[in-house]
Amino acid sequence: MVAAADIKITKVETSKLTGTQLENLPFGRYFTDHMLEADYENGEWKNVEIKPYQPLLMEPSLAALHYGQAIFEGIKAYKDAAGNAAIFRPFDNFKRFNISAERMQMPTVPEEIFIEGMRQLIALDKNWIPSLPEHSLYIRPFMFSSDPVIGVKPSETYKFMIILSPTGPYYAAPMKIYVEETYTRAAPGGVGFAKNAGNYGASMHATALAKQQGYDQVLWTDAFEHKYLQEVGTMNVFFIIGNKAITPSLEDGTILAGVTRDSAITVLKEMGLEVVETKISVDELIEAHKSGQLREVFGTGTAATISLIKELKYKDYVMHFNTDAWEVAPELKKRLNAIRNGEVPDTHGWLVKI
Repeated sequence: MVAAADIKITKVETSKLTGTQLENLPFGRYFTDHMLEADYENGEWKNVEIKPYQPLLMEPSLAALHYGQAIFEGIKAYKDAAGNAAIFRPFDNFKRFNISAERMQMPTVPEEIFIEGMRQLIALDKNWIPSLPEHSLYIRPFMFSSDPVIGVKPSETYKFMIILSPTGPYYAAPMKIYVEETYTRAAPGGVGFAKNAGNYGASMHATALAKQQGYDQVLWTDAFEHKYLQEVGTMNVFFIIGNKAITPSLEDGTILAGVTRDSAITVLKEMGLEVVETKISVDELIEAHKSGQLREVFGTGTAATISLIKELKYKDYVMHFNTDAWEVAPELKKRLNAIRNGEVPDTHGWLVKI
């Protein structure tokens, strides 16, 4: 068992923050001074250390490079007007991380390393959190198999790490989305609900093809009929149809149980909307659009938060939306930001203070 006091801390001599502008940073390009690293060996976690951010030394036979045993999470920390830092819903990500670990036949990470290690790491690099609108500190916990062995089996050793990246808006402008009907992101019985590296690697070809047609991302459909809607890019998706907010159900295990998705459901209900988690087909969506009932479409995710969708294309049918006239998604984003930035009371207990 690793206690919080067992986390060794080695600080940098000189911070990289000096001279670094934290405004309008591209997502995931810049990293803070420190990182957390821990090793799993002989059935236990050990060597838990916060140390200067640095390259890793690894064998070419590293199991993760060959067989894809790798998972990760995405979390954010924010500052309020007084400069106090807080992490948004890290315990939910902690729970989901270990669900992914079990699905990928990897060891679970204890709370003392995941949560307390994260808290101590962010406390050390707190000054890297931008105090700007639409900015935050992106937190990336991840784990990969570290056996220096080529063999298709679960690794006996693993490495868990957390790195931090100050960032600005992920999607600055409303998106154009292509409804994908050839390639598949996930199928029942697969790993769609797990946040594993392979899900994202497999999505890149379809996304590249969509971009060649002038679209930003794809809206994934089911593996069998390419009819039922799943995720949009790396986000969960919501449709405002009439006075209802409809989002694809998680019951088939093909969709990630997004923390921002869950937060959006809570806030949308507080806004007076009925939220329906169900299967929804592209045909139903087109019918709602033709009848004038499809009012708004947006994605939710840790990186993007709330991302507006101004165009959807399915085959030859194109749906255009005037995002400037929207009311639900902008209000949802406003309310979530107010909670994260400490502008309103956190009645849900979502913020974990540093």
